[in-house]
Amino acid sequence: MNKRLLAILAAIGATSIYAVNHTIAKGAMPHYVQPFGFILLRVLGAAILFWLISPLGPKERIDPKDYLRLFFCAVLGMAFNMLVFFKGLSLSTPINSAVLITTTPIIVLILSAVILKEKISVRKILGIAIGLLGALGLILFSTEIRQDAANIPLGNFLIFMNSMFYGSYLVLVKVMISKYHPFTFMKWLFSLGVLICLPFGYQELMEISWATLPLDAYLKIGFVVIGTTFCTYLFNIFALTQLKASTLSAFVYVQPLLGITYAVLTGEDIITTVKIVAACFVLIGVYLSSKRPKKQLQEN
Repeated sequence: MNKRLLAILAAIGATSIYAVNHTIAKGAMPHYVQPFGFILLRVLGAAILFWLISPLGPKERIDPKDYLRLFFCAVLGMAFNMLVFFKGLSLSTPINSAVLITTTPIIVLILSAVILKEKISVRKILGIAIGLLGALGLILFSTEIRQDAANIPLGNFLIFMNSMFYGSYLVLVKVMISKYHPFTFMKWLFSLGVLICLPFGYQELMEISWATLPLDAYLKIGFVVIGTTFCTYLFNIFALTQLKASTLSAFVYVQPLLGITYAVLTGEDIITTVKIVAACFVLIGVYLSSKRPKKQLQEN
């Protein structure tokens, strides 16, 4: 099996885990663990796991000139995006989360144009506008009242901010992962993430009543730490060694379908007209902004 096919399978695996995570992580918050404490727990757990497997990779040192980029990757990919996503998910619903997360390719496209000076066609500009309109509609017009979703509009906005931070991370991390082995890079990235998240999540982590947690809560926390954090970041970082950041971000298409299906089947969320319309706008926008012209497809 060639590396590109393995990268595609890794990307599919990561986005599938992310899809069910919207419901699983929501089931643990905020009753068993608060969002910032959950983030510190998942970053700390993943850091330990990456240090444990790091001897399997080559012995490498981070070049001092890459320290600043590594720090910004940690801020965007380990701290800010996780903090706003879990806080947003605790305030919103699994379906809203699954829909809004699909704006990531749009953010990557915008940042690629600004940072990498890539040209944006009229079709892509139209796609960006439609996709952002769908996201804005979901943020402004979600009027559900749920006991487990205290402030859905604010939660939706924070989830959208997660897409901005994660999109920025995908653009910045591409240079680093082409230079270092994934194990080396990820162990230092998550170590920095622990330090950055510590002031935000320490108090909430200490408030977790481990002795009274039911088995279901332990399983959900374990899934988030091992599956949603350790496995997905490892899968994505490997995928980035063979795929473009914009290509990897396009796998987010799968998330709404799997995420919404899982949320509805488990009875954790319901479909509303606003969610359907917003999802259509976002997916159409992502499709238009991500679709390459026929000439380019033939060349590749």
